[in-house]
Amino acid sequence: MAGMLDAVDQRTQLVGENRLELLMFRLGGMQLFAINVFKVQEVVQLPRLNLMPHRHPSVAGVTHFRGRTVPVIDLSESIGLRPIDKDKPCNLIVTEYNNTVQGFMVGEVDRIINMNWSEILPPPDGTGRTHYLTAITRVNERIVEIIDVEKVLAEISPYDSSVSEDVIDKDLLSLADGLEVLVVDDSSVGLAQCRSTLDHLGIAVHTATDGKRGLDLLKKWAAEGEDVPNKLLMMITDAEMPEMDGYRLTREIREDPRLKDLYIVLHTSLSGSFNKAMVQKVGCDDFLSKFQPDKLATVIQDRIRSVMEAE
Repeated sequence: MAGMLDAVDQRTQLVGENRLELLMFRLGGMQLFAINVFKVQEVVQLPRLNLMPHRHPSVAGVTHFRGRTVPVIDLSESIGLRPIDKDKPCNLIVTEYNNTVQGFMVGEVDRIINMNWSEILPPPDGTGRTHYLTAITRVNERIVEIIDVEKVLAEISPYDSSVSEDVIDKDLLSLADGLEVLVVDDSSVGLAQCRSTLDHLGIAVHTATDGKRGLDLLKKWAAEGEDVPNKLLMMITDAEMPEMDGYRLTREIREDPRLKDLYIVLHTSLSGSFNKAMVQKVGCDDFLSKFQPDKLATVIQDRIRSVMEAE
């Protein structure tokens, strides 16, 4: 099983090429699900679990893994399906999100596939806001559902989106009035957290749910005569999104003379050490792990100061 992930170290070759690798698996039935390999540390057979009192119903227990205690989430139950049958062969997908490590209990692990983000589509319109998918794709004529893990984790351990009072520079609040930011993210949880922080600072928020829509919006403004790098204080973008990822979005912006000076912050739940190494490669100005409202507020305020000093 560990051999499945031998190629993960080559993932940096995909950055900026609008490509990704998906780890596909089942949750008991025949339907295929997937998550981005970027977030996967290891896949192992389900080890023995220890129960925890007062745990969330979707948390099956904890296990000791490579010197640390890791919570194990029944991924099937957490998205509203029947719990995983532990009497059948089960696997544990160990992942890192927002600098925390957790394991997802799944059934059969299928394989890793390499795809273009253009082949990854948003969930169909009309599916409502309660589903747990960020995207879908098709592999060998079969639908594969890509799970919104951020939503799963937020429901088990809700994120605090409030900004500490001692972080806010009140002298800047009046300067922030009228400033605008574009947030690009396919996760409703990620969008909501960014909006909450920006609202707290009094900044107007534009949103797009994938890189292609974000780029289309920027180009529309430019075509209408807007000076986009001056219109927006910054763009905050997720890394992995349907149709066009944040890395490719950044590259497209840097190659457009009308947009190239836009300040771009990569804001993602992917591994921090990996993304910091990629920021310069694709031309982002800053990197920030998700769901850290104080740090996001600090990045925004630092950018406001920089803009004001340049004027």
